Order: sequence, then structure tokens, then C-alpha cells
Amino acid sequence: MATTERKPLLLDFEKPLIELESRIDQIRELAAENGVDVSEDIRQLETRAMQLRQEIFSSLSPAQKLQLARHPRRPSTLDYIQAISDEWMELHGDRRGTDDPALVGGVAKFAGRAVVMLGHQKGRDTKDNIARNFGMASPGGYRKAIRLMDHANRFGMPILTFIDTPGALPTAEAEYKGAGEAIAYNLREMFRFEVPIICTVIGEGGSGGALGIGVGDRLLMFEHSVYTVATPEACAAILWKDAAKASQAAVALKITASDLKNLGILDQILPEPNGGAHSDPLGAATILKQALIENLEALSPMSGQERRKMRYQKFRRLGVFTDKS
Repeated sequence: MATTERKPLLLDFEKPLIELESRIDQIRELAAENGVDVSEDIRQLETRAMQLRQEIFSSLSPAQKLQLARHPRRPSTLDYIQAISDEWMELHGDRRGTDDPALVGGVAKFAGRAVVMLGHQKGRDTKDNIARNFGMASPGGYRKAIRLMDHANRFGMPILTFIDTPGALPTAEAEYKGAGEAIAYNLREMFRFEVPIICTVIGEGGSGGALGIGVGDRLLMFEHSVYTVATPEACAAILWKDAAKASQAAVALKITASDLKNLGILDQILPEPNGGAHSDPLGAATILKQALIENLEALSPMSGQERRKMRYQKFRRLGVFTDKS
């Protein structure tokens, strides 16, 4: 059976880089066909490509970072779990009759210890995204998450959550089944747990859907991920009645990792491979694993009561400001 090669998905700001890399490939092929030594020219062009990649990805606007955070080839929760865990067993169901594929979780062996890992799961293509509701969890998804986290707390296993969602499932059925209550319940219970909790934004962290698994001792973010109270498109539509002003809203919302670090919300920014996590998923997983190990080592010596108190104080500090008028 004939197979078709998947074409790489290009973002607008990546085009100059892709054009240069394509030119390098063409020169290399022509040189091989004609027996010409162009190794020095290739070396210079590759150096220029490396510099251009660094220039592009070190100066992205908030709107461009949002594009990267939503990139369909960006590593997902399951990609990271399978890459960083030694063993992994997915657990299913909320024990109330549903098993939401938009939020996955289970027990894993990580760096020599048993942990519970869970997170939002987007699809790779349209069909998969529809099946997983584009990573937007239903009330059953959040009830499955809290069931797994409660299991972790009872058996002394650290909790590692991975956030990647535009928000909770925004349907009438989800509201009817108690979406707000399910998320609020998770917030309360996560403050109660005594085991270490580390939350990582791996892509898009949107609204209450992100917060439903986002209360932890540490909040980590990949440098090209975003975390926001509402999508820039929704914000622009509400404030200016014009979703086309999403880029302006992205700046105003302070959605990037550097913005949130400056505001004291974020604990650690995880650098991404040059070109974004989707360009080197295994490299991104290595960075994530090392950061999780370091944070677990820092949190583990504390008592459960100390972690609960620290977690509470961490969130009480958010939003505090000084009026200098």
C-alpha cells in the first residue's frame, strides 16, 4: 500500500528558516549529483540557519508563542509520560460512569519512585481531536483526576500534572453535569493533599480548565507555553467586540512564561530545544524530567503539613499589589 509523507506544518514566522534549510538541501543534492565539493558553502549556510533559528525563537511575540503552544506536533501529556517514566499504567474512569479521553492519568515509576501522572490530552489530527474534545475536559475528566490524586495522597505518591487545554469543555451538557462544581472541588482538595504536587504547563493553559489540575507546590512552564485566564480571542471579543484583535489581547493578558515569572506566579521556566519542543520532543522530555527530579528532591524532605502551608501561602500571595497612586 502506498503511503504519503506528512508535510511539516509551518507557522508564518518559521518560513524564512524553512526556505533557507530547503536551499541547503538543494545545494547538497546538486553537489552530490555533480561531484562538486561545496562543504564550506554548506557549513556557512548551516551556521546562518542556526543563527536565524536562534533569532526567530528568542524574539517571539505573545501571539506567536500562542501559535507554538497550540502547534499540533507539540509533545502531548502522553508523549511526555511515555518518554520520562520507567513504567506507566493508565487508569480509567471517574467511578460515576464516565471516562473522559481529554484528561488522562495513571500510576508511573519515575526516577525510582512511584508517582501519579495526569494531564490534558489533545489529539494529533482532526479525528483524534474530536475524540478527545480538543483537550477540553468534561466534569467526568476532573472527577477522574481527583480520584487519581486522592489515591496518590492516600498512598504517599507525589502528583505530577501536565496542563495543555484551551479550557474546560464549554457545552450545556457539561454545565448541567456540574463543570464548575467539579473544578471547584479539585481546587479545594488539592490544597488539602500532603504529598508533593508539581504542575507543568506543557502547551496551552486556559482558564478554569487549567486550574482544575493546577494547584501545586511548584508551577513550571515551558518557555513557549502560555497560561491565561481566557483565550486572547475570547478576551478581544469581550473587550473590543473584535476577535481580530487577539494579538493585542495576548500582550495585555500577560500570558507568556516570562510575564508570569515576573508577576511571581511561575516558579520555573523550562527552556525548549532551539525551534520549539515540537522540533525535538525527546530533548524537551529530557529537560522536563530533570526539572521534575530537581523539584521533587527539594519538596520531598518537607513534612505534609509544611507543604500544605507553603502551598496555601503561595496562592494567597497571588494578585497582591501596591497602589502607588
